Amino acid sequence: METNRTARHRVEFFYDLVCVHSYLGFTRLSRALEQYRKTGAEVDVAFRPFQLVPNEPAAGRPLFEVHREGFGEEMARTISQDRSFGAQDGLHVSFDRAVFTNTFDAHRLVAAAAEQGNGERMAERLFRAYFSDGLNIADAETLRTLSEEVGVRPGGVSAEVLRERLDRVHEAGVTSVPLFVFDGGAALSGARSTDAFLEALGQLVSPVAD
Repeated sequence: METNRTARHRVEFFYDLVCVHSYLGFTRLSRALEQYRKTGAEVDVAFRPFQLVPNEPAAGRPLFEVHREGFGEEMARTISQDRSFGAQDGLHVSFDRAVFTNTFDAHRLVAAAAEQGNGERMAERLFRAYFSDGLNIADAETLRTLSEEVGVRPGGVSAEVLRERLDRVHEAGVTSVPLFVFDGGAALSGARSTDAFLEALGQLVSPVAD
């Protein structure tokens, strides 16, 4: 696999932190990036926020209730008891513990972390907090604790800036996540395999503009 060892490249990641397919796709992308970066390539992940339910209250509610409203009682119970999703990728997804909530402030924290060169670690921790730990990732104290755990200074990205970024994603025509857009034009939707991400990374051709 040939790489440009002088240019920095970029992968745009369109996601929501309460989207389980975003979590799985990000996990597989991260593994592909780990392998690809060993070749000497420099690749940045640009986090593009998307909210599945932008008006969801920050107080949070059991994900089971959301599934029951959308799919009915029987299907909601089936989902809540499922422990298989992501297991082959080493994920521990507990749908029965998840607290569905507003992701606006969590997206702000990822944006702040990215400015500090820690966006990937912060995103992974927030995904895990939501899907494995049963934490409300809209809660200010929870976000403060998680930011300290990762070593990120909160702030730096205002609510207004985050709203503008959400609007740009909407204006770009993105209606579902996850979506991965690579320098050079390749775009992958959904939680693709690690090999698919490696193939797309191998086709990177355009350095990130300053």
